Amino acid sequence: MSGTLLSIGLTTLDISARPVDALPPNDTTALVEQIVLAPAGTAGGTALVAAKLGVKTALASTVGADPAGRLVRGELQAAGVDTRLLGESADHPTSITILPVNSQGQRPNLHAMGAGRHVEGTDALRQAALAATFIHFAAIGATGLKTPQAADLLRAAKAAGATVTCDLISPRPGVIEDLKLILPFVDVFMPNAAEARMLSGRQDLADAGRALCDLGAGACVFTDGADGAVLVTADGWTRLPAHPITPVDTTSCGDSYCAGVIAGLDRGWPLEQACRLGGAVSARVAQGLGTLGALTGFEDAFALMSAAI
Repeated sequence: MSGTLLSIGLTTLDISARPVDALPPNDTTALVEQIVLAPAGTAGGTALVAAKLGVKTALASTVGADPAGRLVRGELQAAGVDTRLLGESADHPTSITILPVNSQGQRPNLHAMGAGRHVEGTDALRQAALAATFIHFAAIGATGLKTPQAADLLRAAKAAGATVTCDLISPRPGVIEDLKLILPFVDVFMPNAAEARMLSGRQDLADAGRALCDLGAGACVFTDGADGAVLVTADGWTRLPAHPITPVDTTSCGDSYCAGVIAGLDRGWPLEQACRLGGAVSARVAQGLGTLGALTGFEDAFALMSAAI
């Protein structure tokens, strides 16, 4: 297996419906405008969007041996994602999230954990990592691939020439200790602003970025909702404005931002320009329902990015 991007970590099936402003009373039915089923997660969602942007992509994760797992695998394959490292668990079902999205784009959710956090630290994964141009590591806290083994995998991949990006599955106690082992091998760390503040203990995002770069990250990009994103590098920091849109569903905006950044870097762009593409990609995703939202492809996002420059 060789490729451009190897995405490692959480994969789920998202079931999204809108608009859901209230649950119907017991044993009654409410009509909604749209229901979408799509692969999602910090690794699976990023892989799906990256493939939609034309990036050659493989995914390392796990689904259940169930109808939901077959749907996730089929949709990823239909998008062009290499699923040979997408394992199948006989013991745990596919991770599923139900998202009733209201008319303001807010999305309380119900999540069944399942198999999605499991990553097998196999020889096949190591060989794929050594052959990748980009690795998106979204497996901190995953089962199967422990942090020291993951750090060794990323060290070897970087030595072989890969660019490593990283996102969190979710913040949890003790994650900073994992990051101390992982971040020295990460070129671009991309949590959201709330996570960056929690991890660093700093409210100012430029200060948060410097603190996390001190742990080894080459650069940090913090997505910050309607306030855009903050990019912190060794040369300083800059705030990148958000696109003025009316969001429909912001569920996958962080994952799609990561995919956009990787797609820009894959085209040889400087990091700031790649981040601007990430912003455009997430804006198009937020204008529709589900992991891909209203995104139709690279040209779609590039046109939105170009119009804002």
